[in-house]
Amino acid sequence: MLIDAHAHLDDSKYEQDRHEMLMRAKERGVTHIVNVGYDLPSSKRSIQLAEEYEFIFAAVGVHPHDVKEAPQDILDRLKDLVIHPKVVAIGEIGLDYYRDLSPRELQQERFREQIELAIEVGLPIIVHDREAHGDTVAILKEYEGRVAGVLHCFSGSWDMARECINMGYYISFAGPVTFNNANKLREVAAKVPLHRILVETDAPYLTPEPHRGKRNESAYVYYVAERIAQLRNIPVEELAHAAAENTLRLFSKMNGTV
Repeated sequence: MLIDAHAHLDDSKYEQDRHEMLMRAKERGVTHIVNVGYDLPSSKRSIQLAEEYEFIFAAVGVHPHDVKEAPQDILDRLKDLVIHPKVVAIGEIGLDYYRDLSPRELQQERFREQIELAIEVGLPIIVHDREAHGDTVAILKEYEGRVAGVLHCFSGSWDMARECINMGYYISFAGPVTFNNANKLREVAAKVPLHRILVETDAPYLTPEPHRGKRNESAYVYYVAERIAQLRNIPVEELAHAAAENTLRLFSKMNGTV
C-alpha cells in the first residue's frame, strides 16, 4: 500500500499520457494520490482530476510564488472550492525565500490567511518551505494546536523537524532523499518517528534515483519509500504501510473512499 501524498499531475507534461501514467501508479501499488493546487486554476484542475479518478484527491491553495498574482477575492474563491467532497487540504501554502517571486511580507500575509481558512473549514494544511525555515516555524507556532498539517518535500534540519513534530505536524519526503549528496536530509529521514512520516513525489518535479533527470510520476513514490526504509533498516512494506496510515490520518476525508 503506497500513497503519493503530494503531486501535480494536472501539469501539461502529462497531456499525452496522463491515463497511462496513472495506471502505472496503480500497478505499482499506489492506492491514493493527493493532487495539489498552487493557484486558482491549478486548484480547479486538481478537483477536476479528482472527479475523473476515484483514487485521486485534491488540495486547493496558493503557493508563495503565486500570491502576488492572486485575485483580491482569492480566499472567497478558495472557500467555494473546499466544499467539494474530494478536497482534503488547503495547500500548497507557505514561504519561499529561495526564488522570492512574491514579496516576503505578502507571502507571510497570505500564508496566515490560508492557515486561518483551513482552521475555519476544518482542513489540514500542506506547507511549502524553501530557505524560509525560521519564519515558517514562527508562523506555524502562532497557530499551534489549532490546525493539522504536513511539511511537504522537507528540506530543513533535524532540529526544525523535531520542532514541527512537537507541534503535531507530519514530515513528508520526496525524491531528494534518494540523491547521493543528500546526507543531512537522510539523517532527518532516519530520525523522524515512523508515525510522523509521509512519502510523496512532487511530480513532475524532483524525480528520485534511479530515474533522476526524467519526468517524475506517482509510481516513483516507491523509490522514496524504499530509500527511507533502507535508512531505517526496516522492510519497505513496513515503511509504506506506516506512511499510508499517516496520510489517511492527516487527510481524513480520504478514509473509506477507495
